[in-house]
Amino acid sequence: MSETSETNTTDAAGLVKDGTDASFMADVIEASKTQPVLVDFWAPWCGPCKTLGPIIERAVESEGGKVRLVKINIDENPGIAGQLGVRSIPAVFAFDKGQPVDGFMGALPESQIRGFIDKLLTGTDTGKELAAAMDDAEQRFQTGDIAGAAEIYAGVVSAEPDNIKAIAGMARCYLANGDIERARATLDLVPEDRRSDPDVKGVLTAIELMADAPDEEAAAEAVTAVEANPADHDARFALAEKYAAAGKNREAAEQLFAILESDLKWQDGKAKDKLLIIFEAAGPKDEVTIEGRHRLSSLMFS
Repeated sequence: MSETSETNTTDAAGLVKDGTDASFMADVIEASKTQPVLVDFWAPWCGPCKTLGPIIERAVESEGGKVRLVKINIDENPGIAGQLGVRSIPAVFAFDKGQPVDGFMGALPESQIRGFIDKLLTGTDTGKELAAAMDDAEQRFQTGDIAGAAEIYAGVVSAEPDNIKAIAGMARCYLANGDIERARATLDLVPEDRRSDPDVKGVLTAIELMADAPDEEAAAEAVTAVEANPADHDARFALAEKYAAAGKNREAAEQLFAILESDLKWQDGKAKDKLLIIFEAAGPKDEVTIEGRHRLSSLMFS
């Protein structure tokens, strides 16, 4: 949508609309009683408005209808902006259940705008329910109830087909059961522009690590080599790689820590770099990652 649009038009998806002072009650107040609405106050002469416009439109459209955007040109419609105390633009207000609940000024980067929208959606009644379900799924996964976690993640995806965290959670459940192909197929549900999401990247990293899982004989040989010579860092690193490929992140991390505790800078930080990859694959909430990062920090700054 053009930033210089002078008519009250709606984009193809019906998620972004040009508003006026006269239409504000219907477009924002009433509409926000069923779903959150963002209001972007802008003007044709405002450079930062032209920067923010396409970014916030893209962010809203990517949410698939969970939030809407109304754009108001304050040169033509100064009334509502004045009532809300707008002193500089761009200014964005979030409305929920007929009331302004949050806002920001200036042309923020896309990551912060997405964070703003995520925070807004999580604060709704439905958002709170889904957030609670996601917490439950994560806890079940961490305690080994993979089937229970998968069922909850599937329920969230059914309610919100574009919930990236839930999609990634489902994929991680498949990985936990050794089903790499179904994990890949699940991640295909993620739009291309959201594949850089940390949750998605973590699962992709785990898939890469597990793609070349060793057979039992090769794994046994690696264990034997380390037991024969515990100071052989090359053998220990190879064992860590085999554990990681088998999805045994804790065992892999232990082997890498054994190297780091002996030689923190071994082979220009090769063991540390591999450990960070394992943390990404395990996910930020996994105990391996949480405990491992504290342990690594202690080694690096002791």
